[in-house]
Amino acid sequence: MADVTRRLFLRHLRGAPTTWIRHSVRGRVRHEGVGQSFWYRPLVGVLSEVPVDDRELPLLFHARTSDFADVTVQATVTYRIADPAVAASRLDFSVDPHRGVARGRPLDQVATLLAELAQQPALDLLARVPLAEALTDIAGVREAVSAALRDEARLTDVGVSVVSARVVAVRPEPEMERALQTPTRETVQVEADRATYARRAQAVEQERAIAENELQNKIELARREQQLVEQHGANSRRRVELEAAAELAVAQGKAEREKVANAAAAERARVLAAAEADKERTLAGAKADGVRAVGLAEAETEAARLAAYRDLSPEVLHALAVREVAGQLPEIGQLTVTPDVLTGLLGRLSR
Repeated sequence: MADVTRRLFLRHLRGAPTTWIRHSVRGRVRHEGVGQSFWYRPLVGVLSEVPVDDRELPLLFHARTSDFADVTVQATVTYRIADPAVAASRLDFSVDPHRGVARGRPLDQVATLLAELAQQPALDLLARVPLAEALTDIAGVREAVSAALRDEARLTDVGVSVVSARVVAVRPEPEMERALQTPTRETVQVEADRATYARRAQAVEQERAIAENELQNKIELARREQQLVEQHGANSRRRVELEAAAELAVAQGKAEREKVANAAAAERARVLAAAEADKERTLAGAKADGVRAVGLAEAETEAARLAAYRDLSPEVLHALAVREVAGQLPEIGQLTVTPDVLTGLLGRLSR
């Protein structure tokens, strides 16, 4: 819609770059074109505003196939008004000069014309084909609609040009669609079941492979554990052998040291014994010599004394004997002389 502003008894119109505007006064064109901006008098001016941009027209219509199945066609037609002057002269694109509001709805007429022109070739084509082909041959429906709209003279007469026609979908009734989908659904379900079974079989195979792998791992672990135990036993045996060898070497060294020590001790004892024996012999010899000397001295003394006693008289000898005996007697504190003792003593003296 054009932008119309008021200034006293005048109006100013400012168009858009996608709208074609024609300003006529008493049948004479004063302004015409796209993107117009001008002043005009609303009492004598006639305005027409035609959009020239591309427009989308969604279509939804029903058709019947050769096997009497109802289908719904969903399409979209893109069009533009290629000749706005022709369109303004054939359709009511007039605008209220006071407010700038369109007086009619010419685009609805264009949409109705396009819908009718697009439906007719689609209906003719779908009526000649069965449902299965109608649902699959969407390209044929699109080509028929495009060709019909491209060669239609009535569109040229109103200045409309079709840019493209697209058929989005051809759908049957919901019950028929479900019935048609059943074989495919069953086939897909069969394929899904087959894939499920295959997946399960593959899972079982993988589980079996995993179990075999775990068993092999257990066997390998047991074998390695056996090797470890054997190696541990060998290490322990080797350790015991080494410890025994070390202890034997220590014992041999100790025995050797003890042997050497014993030999040294024996030698030292032998030397000490020999020295002690020499000492004893020396001491014994010295003692024997001393005893011999003392004996000889005593013998010589005794011999000298005996020699001195040999020349003495018996009385002197008796006196000396008495003195000697008296010297050997114990100390007498009190002496009691009885007749018996005196008699015996006198008898001894007399003898």
